[in-house]
Parts: sequence; C-alpha cells; structure tokens
Amino acid sequence: MPFPDRFYPVVDSLAWVERLTKLGVGTVQLRAKNLNDGEALQIVTDALAITKGTKTKLIVNDYWRAAVVAGAEHLHLGQEDLADADVVAIRQAGLTLGLSTHDDEELATALAAEPDYIALGPIFPTTLKSMRFAPQGIPKITEWKRRIGNIPLVAIGGIKLEQAADIFAAGADSIAVVSDVTQNPDPDARVRAWLELTAETA
Repeated sequence: MPFPDRFYPVVDSLAWVERLTKLGVGTVQLRAKNLNDGEALQIVTDALAITKGTKTKLIVNDYWRAAVVAGAEHLHLGQEDLADADVVAIRQAGLTLGLSTHDDEELATALAAEPDYIALGPIFPTTLKSMRFAPQGIPKITEWKRRIGNIPLVAIGGIKLEQAADIFAAGADSIAVVSDVTQNPDPDARVRAWLELTAETA
C-alpha cells in the first residue's frame, strides 16, 4: 500500500477525524485553518488521541511545529507553508512529508525537499477555496507521475467517487477527497463506497 492510502479524506475538525477513524479510514488529513500556536497544538494533540491505537494515520496540515511537539508522524505542507518551515527539524523529528504542487515551478520546489509524496491539484474545479490555478485535468496526472517516478502521487481537487477509476488509471496512487465526503448527504455511505472501490483497485 503506498503512503498515503488510496482514499485520502481531508477534513477540518476533530468530529470528522473521529467519524472517519470509526469507519476504518486508513489516512485522514486534518486541515484546520487560522489557528494560533496554542490552538494548533491542542487540536493536533486531540486528533492524535482519537487515532491512537487504530489503523488510521493522521496527517497534520500546515502546523509543523505543533506536529513535532505533539509527536505526530505525518505532515502535509502547501508551498507557502513549505517556504516558512524548517524541513531539517521536521525530518529530525521523524515526520513523513507530503507537499502540494500546482505547476512546474512548485513541482521543482517540492522535489528539492525530497517529499514522501506529492499532491497535484486541483484536478477539477473546486468550490471549497479560491484557487489561483486552473483545473489541471486528468492528463496532467499521467505527466506528473512520469516526472516524479516512484514518489507516490496524490490527486486532489473536486474529485468524486465516479471519477476515481479514471484518475487511478491515469497514474495517481492516491485520491484526496474533501467535499465528496464532507458535503455528501450520506457521508458514511460515501466513505464506505470509497473504501470498497479503493480496496478493489489496490
């Protein structure tokens, strides 16, 4: 199984972390925005307590200091966060590191940091945040995967379960999902469907 798991939900609250952990999701990213250092440390600590002793891996988005102090094992950074982060300290703490990319320049920056996986997005239009990058489209996945070789590639951005087969076929190792879970009328059923599909395609 590549790291992260083939189904990779990204959520913004402890309630979602707990819900997904109970459903047996293997990888969950906690992406909570605009927290101060104390708030970040608290939410990371609480999330790690939820996933402890389960098969769920918690990936901390952005708050690398909190991740180090709280004893997290996995970290994801955007390009802006990477510019401000101490990658040496992150590595010395034993954290795995995933990085977001949106264009050639960002890919070069990410590869220089020798990440454990690279995320490419947005694949499709996304309503969750204003993106300064146009949708990449599925063919870009094949190009990116060819360029990064053995590094796992995570596709993200507006992806729904119905598109997963095409995205995996294009070369993605993993699919990060936000709204297809968190805005679904029946999130638990959707998660189970994702788990079933990704178990079959693993």
